[in-house]
Amino acid sequence: MIPLNNGDSGVPSNLEWKFSQVFGERTAGEDVQEVDIISAIEFDKSGEHLATGDRGGRVVLFERTDGKDQTFRKDLEKTDYPAAKHPEFRYKTEFQSHEPEFDYLKSLEIEEKINKVRWCQTANDALSLLSTNDKTIKFWKVQEKKVKKICEMNLDTSASARNGKMAGQTGAMFDFVFPPGGFPALHLPVQIVSHDTNLVPRCRRMYAHAHDYHINSISNNSDGETFISADDLRINLWNLEISNQSFNIVDVKPVNMEDLTEVITSAEFHPIHCNMLAYSSSKGAIRLIDMRQSALCDTHSKIFEEREAPGSRSFFTEIIASIADIKFGKDGRHILSRDYMTLKLWDLNMEAGPVATFQVHEYLRPKLCDLYENDSIFDKFECCLSGDGLRVATGSYGNMFRVFGCSTGSNEASTLEASKNPTRRQTQVPTRSPRSLTSFARSRRRGFENSSMDANGGSFDFSTKLLHLAWHPTSNVLACAAANSLYMYYADDSLRSDITSNGQK
Repeated sequence: MIPLNNGDSGVPSNLEWKFSQVFGERTAGEDVQEVDIISAIEFDKSGEHLATGDRGGRVVLFERTDGKDQTFRKDLEKTDYPAAKHPEFRYKTEFQSHEPEFDYLKSLEIEEKINKVRWCQTANDALSLLSTNDKTIKFWKVQEKKVKKICEMNLDTSASARNGKMAGQTGAMFDFVFPPGGFPALHLPVQIVSHDTNLVPRCRRMYAHAHDYHINSISNNSDGETFISADDLRINLWNLEISNQSFNIVDVKPVNMEDLTEVITSAEFHPIHCNMLAYSSSKGAIRLIDMRQSALCDTHSKIFEEREAPGSRSFFTEIIASIADIKFGKDGRHILSRDYMTLKLWDLNMEAGPVATFQVHEYLRPKLCDLYENDSIFDKFECCLSGDGLRVATGSYGNMFRVFGCSTGSNEASTLEASKNPTRRQTQVPTRSPRSLTSFARSRRRGFENSSMDANGGSFDFSTKLLHLAWHPTSNVLACAAANSLYMYYADDSLRSDITSNGQK
C-alpha cells in the first residue's frame, strides 16, 4: 500500500500509475493511416466526457461509465468504506467535423486536421464543443434524439372486411381507405412509443474567414458566452451566438513583415476572471493581458520570461525557447508552459522567474544539430496540470510521457510509456513512421532516429512521439494519444486520499 503522505512534511506521496484502457490499439507491425492519428484531446470540466480530434477531421466522444453504481448492497456492507473505482470510459459517438478545402483566391489547400477541441457549457442535456482546423472553427451540439414509431393499430381485420374492405387488397392505398361508416373497431388515439435513441451531432455555427494564418489555439471564456482564437499574429474574440463578426484584441503584426521577430504560439483564457487571458510567443515569453485596459491589447499587464545566462546563447537558443503550449491551473494562480527542453511553472504574482523548472529533454542537448536537420526540434509537445495542482505532465519521444510533482519538497519524476505496461524499460522495436510533411527530411536521418537514447538508457524511434495528453479535472487519470491509439492511466493515491479525508470529516 502506498503511504498517503510523507510524515509531517505534508509532501504528497509519489503516484503509482497503472494501465486502465486503450482505444484503437494497434497490432504489431500494423501501419497507421495518417488520417487516424490523434491531433487533439480534451476532458470536459466535469470529467464525464472526453473528446479527441484526428488528422482526418473527425471528432470522437467518450463518456464515463463507472459513475453508475452497480454494486449490490450486501457487497457494500462487507466493506468499511465504499469501493474506490478509477474512472472508466466507453465510446459514445463520432462525427466528421471538417473536410479538406481549397482556397481558390490564395491557391491554398486547407487540411481537415483538427488542431484543437474545447468543451462548452452544456444546456438541455446537449453536449457542446468547439473544434477547429487551420482556418475554420465550428460549434457543435450533440444531443440524444428519440426515434418514435406508431404501434400496431388495434384494428379488427374482420370488422374492416365487413365495412367494405375487400380481402386480398394490400398496399398503402388500401390499408387506410375509410369505408362509409368508418371502422367501428378502431380506437383512437393511436399509440406512439419510443423505439430507439440516437445521438445526433449538429453544426450550429461556423466561425470562418477571420484568420490569415493557421489557427493554433481556441479557448472558452469563463463567462460561457465568448471564446478566443489565435493564429501566429492575431488573437480574435468571438461571441458564441455571432458567427459573422469577431473583434481583434491582439495584433503583433509589424508594418513591415521583415521586422517580424516573434509569433504567437498559444493562447488561453483565465479560468476564473473573464477579462484576463495569456498568450505565449516563439521567444519564450508569456504575456498576461487585461481586456479592461483597452479594446486592442497592445500592452500587457505582466510578462513572464526567463532571462538567458550570459554566454549561453547559441544558434538553437531561440528555437528551443519557443513555447509550444500553456495551461492555467484550475485556481488561476499558476501557468504551466512547455518549451522544447523543459516544463516551467509560473506564479502570476512572480514575474522574476518560474517557481519550478522540470527538465524533460535535457539529455538531447548534445544532439540539437541532428534534431534540427530532421525537423524534430520543431515538434510541439502539449502539457497539463492535475486538478489539485500538485502535479504536471507532458509527452516525449518513444511514446513516453513524464509526470512531475510540483509541490514543495516533492521529488516525484516518473517516466512512463504509452502501452499496456507503462513502467516497462526495454528497447523499443522501431516501427514504420507515419507519413508527414517532414517524412523526406526524416528519412535522411533514420539511422540517428533509431539509435538515440532516452533518459533511461533505452533506444527508440524519434518518429514515435506523444504530443497530446490531458489530465482528468477531478481524478488522477491521464489520457494520452500515441499515434491513433488513446491510452488511459490512473493512480490510486488520490482515491485513497479522498476516502481518508472524507473519513476524517
